[in-house]
Amino acid sequence: MTNTSDSNSQTIVLVHGGFVDGSGWEAVYNILKKEGYVVNVVQNPTTSLEDDVAVTQRIINGSEGHVILVGHSYGGAVITEAGNHPKVTGLVYITAFAPDKGESVAALIKDPPPGAPVPPIRPPIDGFLFLDKSKFAASFAADVDKEKAAFMADSQVPWGVAALSGTISEPAWRTKPTWYLVATEDKMIPPPAQRFMSQRAGANVVEVAGSHAIYVSQPGAVASLIKDAAEAVSKRPFAAENERASAPQTAAIR
Repeated sequence: MTNTSDSNSQTIVLVHGGFVDGSGWEAVYNILKKEGYVVNVVQNPTTSLEDDVAVTQRIINGSEGHVILVGHSYGGAVITEAGNHPKVTGLVYITAFAPDKGESVAALIKDPPPGAPVPPIRPPIDGFLFLDKSKFAASFAADVDKEKAAFMADSQVPWGVAALSGTISEPAWRTKPTWYLVATEDKMIPPPAQRFMSQRAGANVVEVAGSHAIYVSQPGAVASLIKDAAEAVSKRPFAAENERASAPQTAAIR
């Protein structure tokens, strides 16, 4: 179905997480563009939360009309802060961190529940983190084509330790309509943690069987949720402050 809303009044902005760059959004981008949406992709340096929010807000400033802000993984922390921008009308989290006020990614991951998978993060080098290449596919991209997953492992973007410790001043999900995709086979952010954050944010939730890299392996499911958010927001007047999605809903996609 083609986007029937005025594409000049709304832009979708995609924000990547740690260890990767914006090129991972290509398949999602292509689907949305074919549907008639205006789409911008942020290239975060992932050096600090402050830097990444500044880069994201720069893209928001240059975007047409209202903005649907989409974040994957650590990108969720970025949109939680950057989403306070007055042009942002909705937030979409793709198996992402959704910190509350005063929280950081580091705080959210410091006490994993017993039995939860532990991401294979190597000791920092000059203040930056990498995943163990030999374990990258199993942890990050288990349902991605083997050759593509190997390329992702070998082309990792170093993730700044400082980015993990950046805290949220005010979570945008408290005042903006929010959607969340739970990846039920994620080995980086445990599904129970995803459900906790999505419920706390009052998000409209879908659950999809897939890995942490679900935006790469199942771009159709990801694009579908983004389109749902964009269409829902376009049908309602945007009262910039204190607006929330009407009622959280959970659905399963198999």
